Parts: sequence; structure tokens; C-alpha cells
Amino acid sequence: MFAALAVATGRVEQPCLLRHRHQEFLRFLKQVAKAYPRVKLHMVCDNYATHKHPAVKAWLARNPRITLHFTPTSGSWLNMAEIFFGIITRRAIRRGTFGSVRELVEAITAFINAWNDRCQPFVWTKDADTIIAKARRKPTSDTRRRAHPALSERSPNAVRPR
Repeated sequence: MFAALAVATGRVEQPCLLRHRHQEFLRFLKQVAKAYPRVKLHMVCDNYATHKHPAVKAWLARNPRITLHFTPTSGSWLNMAEIFFGIITRRAIRRGTFGSVRELVEAITAFINAWNDRCQPFVWTKDADTIIAKARRKPTSDTRRRAHPALSERSPNAVRPR
């Protein structure tokens, strides 16, 4: 799923698209651009190849008010839309039973509509120095560079809705 989360308000813009190719990502970018006209947009994305496709790059070159920023590998916890994906997964999808893709899309859409009716911005509950210190801390065992649990998008200690 592609989604844009307005950091200032917590509002989510999303189309439920059946595929996630560059064509769908371009549709999503156009939808977000239309929803937020005449303002500069900074979008945080993961390193999914679709986000870097030549057609996407060409569209962005023609639309310079939109800038994509990419999270580092294993840094999805920095992307508040990813945090939202964790919330929707836990609250609306994981325990659901869906007889069809249409039912799943309807459940996602209903959750997002309800979210947007009462949305609030996310608030970091840890200051930047604390988060960075934990990210740079040397491992005490052979953790194979796994992210610290406090930095996980699932962690209630890193960020929460207001």
C-alpha cells in the first residue's frame, strides 16, 4: 500500500491499489500533489525500486515542488507512514477475516476514514539525542546489526499518536 501521512495533522492519503509498480506509484504521487496543491511536499520513502524508476524520476523533474527522501536500510522506523502501517495492521487487518480483496480494501478504507476523522500528529516521545545514542550503541552480543527494539516502528517508546 502507498500512503502519505501529513506530519502536521496526522491525516493519511492513500489509494488502495492492487499492484505496486511504478505506474501505480505515479498515480499515488499525482493524487497527493492534487490533495496538497501549491505547496512544497517532502515525502519520505523506503528504498523500494518503484520509487526510483526512470518514469518516476522524470515526473519528479517536471514537478520540482515534490521531493522524495529515502530512509536508510533498516530505517523504516523513521518513516511515520510506516508507523501508521503498523497501527493499521494491528488494529484493522491482523485479526480480521476477509473473504475477498474487496473486503480487505473496504476494511482498510473504513479504518483510514475513521482515522482521518480524529487524526492528530504523531509525537516523538524520545528526544533526538536519545534515539541517536541508542542507534549508535555498540552491540553487547552478536546481534548481526539488528535494530534496537526501541527504534522499531512497533516500539511504543519511539513514537506515538498524540
